[in-house]
Amino acid sequence: MYIHVLGAAAGGGLPQWNCRCDVCRLAWEGDPRVTPRTQSSLAVSADGRSWALINCAPEVLTQIRRTPALFPRQGKRDTPIASILLTNGDVDHVGGLLSLRESSPYRLHATPEIHAALRDSPVFNVLAPDHVERVEVALEETLTLAEGLEARIFAVPGKAALYLEGEDPDIGSEGEATVGVEFRVGARRAYYIPGCAAMNERLAARLEGADLLLFDGTLWRDDEMIRAGVGHKAGSRMGHMSMSGETGSMAALSSLNIGRRVFVHINNTNPVLIDDSPERREARRHGWEIAHDGMELEC
Repeated sequence: MYIHVLGAAAGGGLPQWNCRCDVCRLAWEGDPRVTPRTQSSLAVSADGRSWALINCAPEVLTQIRRTPALFPRQGKRDTPIASILLTNGDVDHVGGLLSLRESSPYRLHATPEIHAALRDSPVFNVLAPDHVERVEVALEETLTLAEGLEARIFAVPGKAALYLEGEDPDIGSEGEATVGVEFRVGARRAYYIPGCAAMNERLAARLEGADLLLFDGTLWRDDEMIRAGVGHKAGSRMGHMSMSGETGSMAALSSLNIGRRVFVHINNTNPVLIDDSPERREARRHGWEIAHDGMELEC
């Protein structure tokens, strides 16, 4: 299968429009050690012709324009994008849908809970029902996203999108609000999990033997945003595992047999975004790559 990382950053991108944390400051200054990134999404295909988008970032038009595989190819109106699959209802994962409203057909896959959130926001009615087929997907259901590309969604520990939180959000529960995606082409297995609050035995068992894993790399350490002076929430409060530490994702996944490991959905405060930083070197020592926009993977 072919995977294009359209956007590698977490919500806000890099640099974030209103941020001068240590990493964003370097990006604003044009430091070559920091490469700008847009918000998290993938394009996936089994044949290089028919594609699925996994999440739809607000920058989706920019992402499409710099990815020739997604250009229209014939006639007056055309797109090789067969479908879009949403892993949660976060703004950075659904905002781009509002830009894909010019009457080209595609299927919009999501859990019933995520679809309900979209229906409750009237602005998404710009997606004409005679062109955009909204398909509700059950957990563990196998579906075809594009020609020859099978996928299955599964619950991962997470939380509801920020705008859907109540006064006492349930963090770390498993349900329809936050899902991972398993892609299959023949015997090859790849996983995309841009948000994950914790690792448990069930998830670890699922990932064992994977050919490729793209995993939540939001923060390097749990109190990163607090230390940077740009936020008051820990990563765990936002529903994300940290990369480092005894309970971090690198440690939690270290014993698993996984062919290739890539961090995605990386927050602008994360020092791994600085080339050759101590944190980047440590991630590499643990066998992890740091995703960037335009990264191409084959599995």
